[in-house]
Amino acid sequence: MTVRTVRLPDRRVWLRLADPHWIDLLDPTHAREHGGRWNPPGSHPTLYLSGDVGTARMQVERMLEGSPVHLDDLHEVAYVLIAATLPRAQHCADAVTAEGLSSLGLPETYPQGSEGERVGHETCRAIGRRLRAMLLRGVWCRSACTADGEGRELAWFPATGRSRATPVWDAPLPIGRWRYATTWAELGLDDQPEPVGIAPRSSR
Repeated sequence: MTVRTVRLPDRRVWLRLADPHWIDLLDPTHAREHGGRWNPPGSHPTLYLSGDVGTARMQVERMLEGSPVHLDDLHEVAYVLIAATLPRAQHCADAVTAEGLSSLGLPETYPQGSEGERVGHETCRAIGRRLRAMLLRGVWCRSACTADGEGRELAWFPATGRSRATPVWDAPLPIGRWRYATTWAELGLDDQPEPVGIAPRSSR
C-alpha cells in the first residue's frame, strides 16, 4: 500500500467541538473506546478535529439533523469550541485530493461512493488501522458532514500516551460566541495554513 501523505504545518491551530460536560475536552482515548469514522471501537486513541470554523459548525448541524432544534435554538453553552495545536512534524494520509483518495482505495467522489451512496465507517476504519500500522499520525480528510465533502477534518493518531494537543485559549469558546463565525479572524486567530503534500509512504 503506497499512500499519498501530507505534513501538518507546525503550530497550526485546529478546532475541537465538544460537550462542555466532558471531563477532558482534548482526550483522544474516548474515541479509542467508542470508535469513530477512522478508528474502530477498542483500537487506538484518535482525536477528531475540524480544520476551520465552518466545518465545526457543520458538525453541530449534522448532530441536529432530524430534530426540531435549529442552530439558532441552542443555548449559548450547549457546545464549546477548543482551539489547539499538535506536536511538531506530524505526517498524515491525504484523504482530500483525488490522488490521495485513490491511494487509499477510496473513490474520488468521497464521502460519496461512485453511485452516490455514503462511504461507510467500516471502510474508513479498516483504512485507519492500516495507516496507524504504517506509523502515520492520522488522516487529513474531506468532511463527511455533507455529501459533497465540503469542509476539512483531521483524525489525529497520537504517537504515544504522552502526545497531547495543547489548548490555545485559556477557556473554551461557547457556541453563543461563534455560531455565526465564518473566518479565523472572528475567533481572534490568524488564517491557518493548509497541510503540504510530501513523498508517498509505503507499507512494509
